[in-house]
Amino acid sequence: MSASESSTSPAITAHWKKFLAVGVVALLATWYFACEGLQHHNHRGALSLLIGALFWISLLIGTLMLTMITRLFDAGWAPIIRRAWEFLLPGLPVVLLLGVVPLAFSTSFRHLLWEWTDASHILPSGHAVGHDPILQAKSWFLNEKFFLARITFYTVFFGLLTFGLRKWSFAQDSDRNASYTHRLHALSAAGVPLSALTLTMLAFDCLMALSYHWFSTMYGVWFFALSIRLALAGTVIMTYRLSEGSWLSGLFNQAHRHVLGCLMLAFTVFWAYISFSQYFLIYTANIPEETFWYNIREFDPVTGAKSAWWGVSMVLIFGFFFLPFLSLLFYRSKIVKERILTIACLIIVGGIFDLWFNAVPRQVVDPSAPEGFTVSPFLTPYLALDLVAIVGFGALVIALFLRGASQQKTIPVHDPRILESIHYHE
Repeated sequence: MSASESSTSPAITAHWKKFLAVGVVALLATWYFACEGLQHHNHRGALSLLIGALFWISLLIGTLMLTMITRLFDAGWAPIIRRAWEFLLPGLPVVLLLGVVPLAFSTSFRHLLWEWTDASHILPSGHAVGHDPILQAKSWFLNEKFFLARITFYTVFFGLLTFGLRKWSFAQDSDRNASYTHRLHALSAAGVPLSALTLTMLAFDCLMALSYHWFSTMYGVWFFALSIRLALAGTVIMTYRLSEGSWLSGLFNQAHRHVLGCLMLAFTVFWAYISFSQYFLIYTANIPEETFWYNIREFDPVTGAKSAWWGVSMVLIFGFFFLPFLSLLFYRSKIVKERILTIACLIIVGGIFDLWFNAVPRQVVDPSAPEGFTVSPFLTPYLALDLVAIVGFGALVIALFLRGASQQKTIPVHDPRILESIHYHE
């Protein structure tokens, strides 16, 4: 079967240019407001770009990890789903290149978002960043040249890794050579630990370094758990769409749904465990250099009352953990279309809230506040800009997905485990 004989329906492949246009328009609008904010020294527009990019980077890193893990362990259920993951993978270096790289390499945006890169920036204490002893102690890692080198490395590394995984997988479709499977196993064996280290560093640089005084050794594991959860939820939505009149019609069965549901349950528990452990350890130690990160997400600095961010934390606990967890305990929630799709959508929305919770609150100088700082407000028009950025990057990812599906075989017919995947049962 040639690429032109792909089982992709016209409804799936004919509209990638429309998604590309939507993505370009949405991102241009986001960049416009980010540049407007830059003129008034307002970081929030640039932060919308970062949030939009990180949402899709997180989801795509999870997709990348699932692709490699299922290859590494010869998961029999995975081949018919893995090809869809491979169509998504080019979006990872593209989102990095269009989202994170411009923000990091633009001096103005870099100084606005990552305040530690601007030595003249005034801290809430009244001292300049350049004289901050905490930054000086971390300067071996938090310095501009090394920071830019790491951002470059993330883009190149994920670009090369996704290229290799896709190239050999697609080559097997035409060459019918089993050696490609062995190459993909070897690449995945090296790629899993290297990707784990790289995604940890990326989480440190893009999120944790926004409040550079704070640190958590569990932060990379939290980002990994979030990434896998988003990837699994996205996979559920994608596979149901593809099983209705597209190339997975008649192939994606109840057993596949059950596997994805079980994995969503497992990583829901894992995400909760990591998030609670981080909070519990910091709360127990009660060290000011650590507790301030949670304090600015819970209390109004002027009145001491609960802030809007405390409500967001309750949404994460009850909406992002308890509701999916309790629902996925039941077998039928994993296999009934309406139930598992609802849970998947809930996880996607919860992932956006989790990124908001981690990225938006920050210390800013406010002379009117006795404590010298306040919390950036959550309920602002910029939330709409966050969503526009998410839609913009998402439209680009979907455009790349559809374009890939129109050029390559949608079913890896020569994968050694393709028949096992098609006939997979519980």
